[in-house]
Amino acid sequence: MSQITVVIGDRLGKGQKVAAGAEAAGARVVVIPGVAADMKLGDVMKAENADFGISFCGSGGAGAITAQTKYGYKAKHSMRAIDEGVAAIGEGYNVLGFGFMDVEELGKALVEAYQKKHGK
Repeated sequence: MSQITVVIGDRLGKGQKVAAGAEAAGARVVVIPGVAADMKLGDVMKAENADFGISFCGSGGAGAITAQTKYGYKAKHSMRAIDEGVAAIGEGYNVLGFGFMDVEELGKALVEAYQKKHGK
């Protein structure tokens, strides 16, 4: 089973809690440091050859849409609940845009959904 790589970009430079949840589920996590990190999501995903990325901002859209536009990642944005993210992974999205939701449960649930869908 190969390790899943997840990149997290948060508009306010956070993301440590969701990262802890993803790591607990067995993923390698890259948290982009600094304010406006969500806007660098696609760049860092490409550099890290990430399996999926998570963007957090007020609307849940900016970083995800930028990653989709610049690199062609399949993005779903404006999500507000863990179940929405799990469903998006199941539908094949690899960039997930959320409103601010830096919680461990989100990271764990998304990695587990990815493992289930892709057998990683």
